[in-house]
Amino acid sequence: MRLLLVEDDKFMAQMIAALLVKKDLNVTTVHDGTAAIETMRLYQFDAVLLDLRLKDMSGLEVLASARKMGIEYPIVILSGEMDTEMKVRALGAGADDYVTKPFKIEELAARIVAVVRRRNGYLSTCIEVGPVKLDLTQKQVFVQDSPLNLTRKEYEVLEALVLRSGRTLSKDTMLNLLYGGMDEPNPKIIDVFVCKLRKKLSDALGGASPIQTVYGMGYSYRA
Repeated sequence: MRLLLVEDDKFMAQMIAALLVKKDLNVTTVHDGTAAIETMRLYQFDAVLLDLRLKDMSGLEVLASARKMGIEYPIVILSGEMDTEMKVRALGAGADDYVTKPFKIEELAARIVAVVRRRNGYLSTCIEVGPVKLDLTQKQVFVQDSPLNLTRKEYEVLEALVLRSGRTLSKDTMLNLLYGGMDEPNPKIIDVFVCKLRKKLSDALGGASPIQTVYGMGYSYRA
């Protein structure tokens, strides 16, 4: 999953990002509200972790701007404020969750996964679409109950498609989700990942693959 972390304390941001990377989450970090809004406008993410106290504007202003731009992916508030009124204001403004500092990184990672799956219509952290099952917490894939060995990028491609099952993802969108706008390779790398992933899925399924090419648009996962 690709996350945007908005935290003005650079030391805190570095520490949170490092811990989330250890949970196999991809993290892009910005340190002010203006950069956060511009980054959300330009790139795709699975979720945003947003500090309430930023130097140039409040986190609530960033949240309002994101929703006004039509950003639909989950936004989780990170704050040292435990005041109930502030929590109500944030959730009422469109936040998907509110996590108070200090927090345990295991809980934060679990809550990120929870809001992402709920926003995409799934109730469990184990997503089953046809014969394929993804464990979003353990980052494991099973086909007809047998484990499927994937590289990290192959898993990320499959996760992006399965979470948006039935929708078409362009190569640019998939690049953003895999690399977050940082050191992005040629878009053709997506074709390479999909080709290898299809081969592994078709071998496991006896010739069929749920990943479809939508010509001129991208790829779609359909059970």
